[in-house]
Amino acid sequence: MADAQKQEAVDLKNKGNAALQSGQVEEAIKHYTEAIKLDPKNHVLYSNRSAAYAKAGLYEEALKDGTETVAMKPDWGKGYSRKGAALAFLERYGEAEKVYSEGLKHDPNNQQLQDGLYDMQEKIGRPGNPFTGPNFIAKLQNDPRTRDFLKDPEFIKKLQSVQNKPDPSLLQDPRVMTALSVALGVDLNNIPDEPPQRSSPPPPAQKPQPTSASTEKSEPMEEEASDNQKQALEQKMLGNEAYKKKDFETAMIHYEKAIELDSGNIVYYLNKAAVYFEKGEFEECVGICEKAVEIGRENRADYKFIAKAYARIGNTFYKKKDYKNALNYYNKSLSEHRAADVLKKSQECKKIIDEEERLAFIDPEKANEEKEKGNDFFQKGDYAAAVTHYTQAIKRNPDDCKLYSNRAASYSKLMEFNLALSDCEKCIKLDPTFIKGYLRKGSCYLALKDSNKARVAFMKAKELDPTCQEAIDGMSKCYMTYQDNDPEAIKKRAMQDPEIQAILSDRAMQMILQQMQENPEALREHMNNKDIAAKIEKLMECGLIAIR
Repeated sequence: MADAQKQEAVDLKNKGNAALQSGQVEEAIKHYTEAIKLDPKNHVLYSNRSAAYAKAGLYEEALKDGTETVAMKPDWGKGYSRKGAALAFLERYGEAEKVYSEGLKHDPNNQQLQDGLYDMQEKIGRPGNPFTGPNFIAKLQNDPRTRDFLKDPEFIKKLQSVQNKPDPSLLQDPRVMTALSVALGVDLNNIPDEPPQRSSPPPPAQKPQPTSASTEKSEPMEEEASDNQKQALEQKMLGNEAYKKKDFETAMIHYEKAIELDSGNIVYYLNKAAVYFEKGEFEECVGICEKAVEIGRENRADYKFIAKAYARIGNTFYKKKDYKNALNYYNKSLSEHRAADVLKKSQECKKIIDEEERLAFIDPEKANEEKEKGNDFFQKGDYAAAVTHYTQAIKRNPDDCKLYSNRAASYSKLMEFNLALSDCEKCIKLDPTFIKGYLRKGSCYLALKDSNKARVAFMKAKELDPTCQEAIDGMSKCYMTYQDNDPEAIKKRAMQDPEIQAILSDRAMQMILQQMQENPEALREHMNNKDIAAKIEKLMECGLIAIR
């Protein structure tokens, strides 16, 4: 591949990256697609387009590109994360789990693959195997005893083995045993090597005798702590009752007492934060949530509670319409635990932020400046530069149909007829009475040798302006092309379409078609009916009928 062609592919990739980061997903897909045409063996381009497709909700396409990425670069972890994410979005969790597992064989320290794997395991839930439990990998990462184990590929392979098929021999590895201890939350190293004999019943439990003054003091302290925890729980329950009645002052008193009695329990801080939130005291809510995270980390609380604290901070910013900060904390929450309601809120925030940025960028005056620049380059024959300026104009004023029409003309000059057709459709959607949109659409279809669809487009233009010479000439070209085709072959091909068969078997349509043959002027009246017009257009597109 020539250096110039390779550099052009790189430039297109960079444009795609910029478009994707700014939320212009369709533009990103177009740039990546053009780059792939120039450099079809570049795995990064397929990976990037997979991400863009996923962001656009086109998960099947994202899966195809993710699969292609893995096939082209099987030792690259990012490809597996793209493919796994697409499968997860398609709710094919079992397949996604296998993809993430395979990716970790090649890239054992890849955070995305690790997160994806335990997310899928949580979705699937394999009862009886603690190595596939929720947040298993995250627990190992956050425990100082096991954190460094994950850097060893051999250890990762052993974990994958016991996840897929428990093997008692692997438990002889002390690292696997330590990982199991972390997963279960117990110290397996203190379990006796030999269980008591079943033949003789165990002796009755005896109260341990204190051996020192320090031991004597330890027992009442444990009893006092246990009693405090019970009292704290009672205070929490009283607080919950008051909270349900919207008696927030009373609820706050009980939650504060619970914290005094059991200051290491993250739940009580979260309850207090909920009261602040309901009272609209958002700064206090954020402060107590941050304290909850700190307490939770110190006491190794469940990740779900840490996630809830971050989500509550996100909710306060969302309430204040500070969507960027809200999104930041929602993402922090999702990194701890993937909850559906928080994911939905984060997606809402992203949409609001994207829309705000889009609206902030709109400026009809600057759009007109870019349009004029595009017109100048078009007149000079520099159609690529014209496309660039028309694209900027569209970003500045996306509701101006003429901008899409101008860019469609530039794409046509560049022989990019599919891109031109896309702009024609957008142009017509914005203004169904804009003749230029139909004329450009008809010309594109003629260039693509689809005279049937071209004829429908020119007919639409002629309906809007019966004197439009360009529409009349276009229809004539279509008719001449149609005459050159074999009518019997056209009919045979069209009749294979079930939709065409249904239209032609409809008695009402049979009568209408008969009437049109006897009185061509009846067409205009029938075209006022949307349902009938759609059926007639379908027959025209297939070449079964022709109207001059």
